[in-house]
Parts: sequence; structure tokens; C-alpha cells
Amino acid sequence: MSDFPVNTPDSVTAQAGDFMRDLEKGYGFIPNLAGVMATAPALMQGYFKLNELFEQTSLTGPERQVVLLAASYTNACDYCMGAHTALAEMAGVPQASIEALRAGQPLPDERLEALRRFTQAVVYQRGHMPDADLQAFYEAGFTQQNVLEVVLGVGMKTLSNYTNHIAGTPLDSAFSGKEWNPPA
Repeated sequence: MSDFPVNTPDSVTAQAGDFMRDLEKGYGFIPNLAGVMATAPALMQGYFKLNELFEQTSLTGPERQVVLLAASYTNACDYCMGAHTALAEMAGVPQASIEALRAGQPLPDERLEALRRFTQAVVYQRGHMPDADLQAFYEAGFTQQNVLEVVLGVGMKTLSNYTNHIAGTPLDSAFSGKEWNPPA
């Protein structure tokens, strides 16, 4: 059983507490992920700064959520699957695609399905991508820039997925009803 605390701004260093308060201003609450990561302030700040950079990529909001859900599914992260289900809804990902992502099934949209497959291949193959996988991604209309943007998203999710696995981060009440359990 994990004993990692879900920190508050008052239970960490002043700098980490200030960062958490800034997150609260932006999100409307402090995600439990941030509270857990605040045990190692550099991890918390690095993760959320990577998130800001990922938001600046050429991928659309729905495409970014496909990357994050596909990586989280592949890594079997219940916290991130729950949280990103809600964020995918907010980003306008079609409900049928969200349900498919949560079930590990093909997406109805061909372009988003190519993105899901490519993201999962990056995770499974740890970046050792066969030419055929790259070619299929390009044929779906993606670019070399998008390849590396997927790597950024996968890297970001690796930080959160592994943290959540180790710490057993509880899902925030803001994501109530979005709980997810890995397939048996």
C-alpha cells in the first residue's frame, strides 16, 4: 500500500506551494496528481510545464487528448484515464471515440485511429519505430513534427502514469463518474 501524501500548498516548500496555488487558479482546483508530485517539486513543475508545451503543439485539442488517453491506456493508468476522459469531453473528442479509447478499441475516425495506433506503438516499442508504422502515420496526414509531438505527449504521460502507479493517486472528485479500471 502506498503512503504517498496528497500534499497541499501549506504542506510543501513555499515555492512548491506557490506553484500549486497557480495551478488552482488555472484549473479551479489542485489536482491530486499535483499534490502527490509536490513531494518532489521538480517533478510537479516539470510535468505541468511539459503540459503547457504540449498544449502549444500543432496537434488539435482532440488529437492531444487521443495521445494522452492512448498512452495512459497502454500504461494502464487508472487516474489518467479518468482525468483525461473528462478533459477529452471538454476538448470535443466525440463520445464514441472516448468510449473506444477507454476500451482499447479502434476509433471510428480514421485519422484519430491512426494517431491512437501510432501513440500506442511508440509506448510499446519505446520509440523504436518500424518504417511501416511511420509510413502509416504519414499516410494518415501526419508529419515528422507530429511524430515528435507524440513523443512529447508520451513522455509527459510517462511521468504522470508512473507516478500514479507508484503513489496510488486517488481520482479527484472533479472527475467523478469517469473512473476507469484496466482490462483484466
